[in-house]
Amino acid sequence: MTTIGKPTDSELEILNILWSKGPSTVRDVHEVLEKNKEAGYTTTLKLMQIMHEKKLLNRDASSKSHIYTANVSQEKTQGQLVKRFIDNVFSGSASQLVMQALGNHKTNKAELDEIKRYLKEIEKKNK
Repeated sequence: MTTIGKPTDSELEILNILWSKGPSTVRDVHEVLEKNKEAGYTTTLKLMQIMHEKKLLNRDASSKSHIYTANVSQEKTQGQLVKRFIDNVFSGSASQLVMQALGNHKTNKAELDEIKRYLKEIEKKNK
């Protein structure tokens, strides 16, 4: 897996599709994109070709229809984007981000319990 630059919103949409569906053709990805927005097939194709050049995607050209897979992990990409967001928007303060998120989002009991469990795990690791 590679370290990525800042993927565009459109690139993130494609990565999310590939992370959830797994190896896919351009047509497979395009059909999912079309459900949420108007997108031309050739635009999807060109974007995926650019993503391949940027090493965001792998391409298997051994068959007539090229098969694309994400070349970056979802977890690592999310981590890099969140870190950049925290640095740029919250002056490096993760607690500011969490407080803002919890203050502006209705959190249910299950989510709060999960957050508490996660915080306990972090406390144990830091001891």
